[in-house]
Amino acid sequence: MKQKLIKKAQELRQHGFTTGEIADELNVSMDTARWLTLQKPAEEKPEAPVDFFINWKSLGGNSTRLRYVSGALSDMTLSHGEAEVILGIAVSGIPFATMMADFLEDMSGVETSLAVYHPHKHRKEKDDGEGAISTNFGSVEGKKVVIVDDVITSGKTVKEVIHAVKDHGGEPIAVTVLIDKSGLSEIEEVPIESLIKVGRL
Repeated sequence: MKQKLIKKAQELRQHGFTTGEIADELNVSMDTARWLTLQKPAEEKPEAPVDFFINWKSLGGNSTRLRYVSGALSDMTLSHGEAEVILGIAVSGIPFATMMADFLEDMSGVETSLAVYHPHKHRKEKDDGEGAISTNFGSVEGKKVVIVDDVITSGKTVKEVIHAVKDHGGEPIAVTVLIDKSGLSEIEEVPIESLIKVGRL
């Protein structure tokens, strides 16, 4: 499995993916993605960072399964109030967020729009240290926002998004993810809901 991940990470790097994009594509931490891209076959390898590889291709490749999972994620957000905007973190949070916006509008009767966030780790020019909320989708200003991603590894990206939402005048009411590898119940006083929590014994 490790050699397959190394090969895949290096292929993605050759196609111009940033370390952040590789981390998202393979659902590993930035440290693990960096380690995978630096491996050489004949070299004595340093110890890999402690991490879990998450492969949810069986969901991502099937719109029916994505819809069911998005319905479950939507249901989990209802205890935090009525969301007006569902903000998907690019790339993997967007499919869930898109379907969740539709589900939550049907469930609550409140008009729910879709917003998209491009995290700092995906940017090739990293000087400004910030990601960006896309202007091509819904605005978070003055709205109650649910933030959606596939996996939380360290919580760094989610913290970045929470700050961006607040800076744009929005109110983050919950973070919803498919898998939580961090074991956190909240970030910046915003509750985290996950279908699956991964823990180390």
